[in-house]
Amino acid sequence: MFRALVLHREDGAVRPALEEVDESRLPEGDVLIDVAYSSLNYKDGLAVTDRGKIVRADYPFVPGIDLAGTVAESASPDFRPGDGVILTGWGTGEDRWGGFAERARARAEHLVRLPEGMSPKEAMLVGTAGFTAMLSVMALEEMGVAPEAGDVVVTGASGGVGSTAVALLARAGYRVVASTGTASAHDYLEELGAAEVIGREVLGAGPRRPLDTGRWAGAVDAVGGDTLAAILSQTKRHGCVAACGLAGSHALNTTVFPFILRGVVLYGIDSNTAPPERRERAWARLAEAVRAGAFAGIETTIPLSEVVPYSEKIVRGETVGRVVVDVKA
Repeated sequence: MFRALVLHREDGAVRPALEEVDESRLPEGDVLIDVAYSSLNYKDGLAVTDRGKIVRADYPFVPGIDLAGTVAESASPDFRPGDGVILTGWGTGEDRWGGFAERARARAEHLVRLPEGMSPKEAMLVGTAGFTAMLSVMALEEMGVAPEAGDVVVTGASGGVGSTAVALLARAGYRVVASTGTASAHDYLEELGAAEVIGREVLGAGPRRPLDTGRWAGAVDAVGGDTLAAILSQTKRHGCVAACGLAGSHALNTTVFPFILRGVVLYGIDSNTAPPERRERAWARLAEAVRAGAFAGIETTIPLSEVVPYSEKIVRGETVGRVVVDVKA
C-alpha cells in the first residue's frame, strides 16, 4: 500500500482525496519507482480542479505530470534498483497514473536517468516546466538566435515555464524582457536576470498591425492567443518564437507576413513526446544550470496534502515560480 492523491468523478464532478492505494492498481510498465518528489504545474492544477480536459483516462485517477525518485524494481536491463530516475511527459498524469503518489510504474523507454550531481528534489525544481523552458532555449539556439541578436521576450514570465526560461536565457547571456500580469513579481523576475519587465497588457492586446516594428530577436511564449500574434508581428528578421503554452488562449489569429517577409520561425515545443536523445541533452544542461544556482529562489515546497489548495492558486495565477511537491511529507 502507498499514499496517493486520487481523483474520483462523482455526479459529473471531480473529487480529490488522499488515500491508501494498493500497488496492484498501478498501470503496466517494467520499472517500479519509489517517488520522492513531484511538482505542481498549471496543467496539474487544471486536472485537480476539473477546469480543463486534462485527464484522458478512466477514474479513479492519480494526477501529476512529472516525478523523480529511485527505482524499486526493474524488469529492464537499462535500470537497476537504486537508480535515480526522472519521468516527464508520455501521458503521465493525463492518460497514465502520475506523480502525486509514493509509488509509480513506468516504461523504461520513458525514463531519463537522474543526472549526476542532481537530487530528485532539484529535478522537480526544474520539472516539466524547466524541461519545456530548456527545449525552448535550445530551439532559439538552433534557429541562430544568439545573445547579440537583440532582446528576447518571455511571456507568462512569473509562472513555472516563464521564470525558468528567464533564468536560463539570462544565464546564457541574452537580454531578457519578461512579460507578466503579476505586478508583485517584478523584483523577483529582475533577480532571476530579467533586464526589463513589462505588463501583460503590452502584448496581450494583440498586434497593432499585421507587421509591426521589429523588436524581438526571439521569444519564449507560454501564453498563446493575441499575445503570440503580437510577438510574431514584432519579431525581427530571421527571429524565432518558441511556442510552448496556451495560458491565454489556444487560438492564433495572425497573417503570413512575419513568415514570408521576415523569415520568422514559429517553433512548436512538444515536451510530452520529445525523443530520448533530446531529453538527455536538455536534462544534462539543466543539471549544469542547477549546479550554477540558476534557479535559486524560485521554489515553494509543499506536502502532498497541500496539492488541492495550491491547485486552486495556480489556476488563478497566484503562484510564483516553481511549486515542488514532497510526496513523502
